[in-house]
Amino acid sequence: MSAPIHAVFGRPLDEPVPHGFDQVIFGMGRFWGAERLFWEQEGVHMTSVGFAGGTTENPTYEQVSAGDTGHAEVVRVVFDSSRISFEHLLKLFWDNHDPTQGDRQGDDVGSQYRSVIMTFNDTQQALAEASKVDYGNRLAVDGFGDITTQILPATTFWPAEESQQQYLAKNADGRSDLRGTGVESAMIQPSGEL
Repeated sequence: MSAPIHAVFGRPLDEPVPHGFDQVIFGMGRFWGAERLFWEQEGVHMTSVGFAGGTTENPTYEQVSAGDTGHAEVVRVVFDSSRISFEHLLKLFWDNHDPTQGDRQGDDVGSQYRSVIMTFNDTQQALAEASKVDYGNRLAVDGFGDITTQILPATTFWPAEESQQQYLAKNADGRSDLRGTGVESAMIQPSGEL
């Protein structure tokens, strides 16, 4: 049986990361809108939705939605860093959800909707941490609480069912709840400075 094909990119969802490309995993609430945000970016090679950070192996969407797997809904993003930087992806992440809400995002409540960045190397980890500090300061000025985003090394990514992949490309009336705080983040440079 052949692998599912990405509905936007036309590539097999399970293709290996191309040589020289990078990947990161973001959790920012319900994953449909988050996936679309990233597939629309020039330089993003592949997106897929799934689950990470919990204990249940090969979970289903229904199991994660029930809230007892420990997994977050996440988007795995494979990108060509010569065309789009990790720093730009971080800015999209911070600007398009509210990272101060803990185990929720808007009306979606539960640990499966928590804010999370899963990194694949020390440089990504350092940049993510620096951007969190900077954005936390910017949010505090506007009266927001502390950022609750987890930043941790990537764990096993469990792909969601094919019906959940590129959901908003397949379902014109699908729900996308991406809402930022209205506070713009800064572009963090590789040195960790603005």
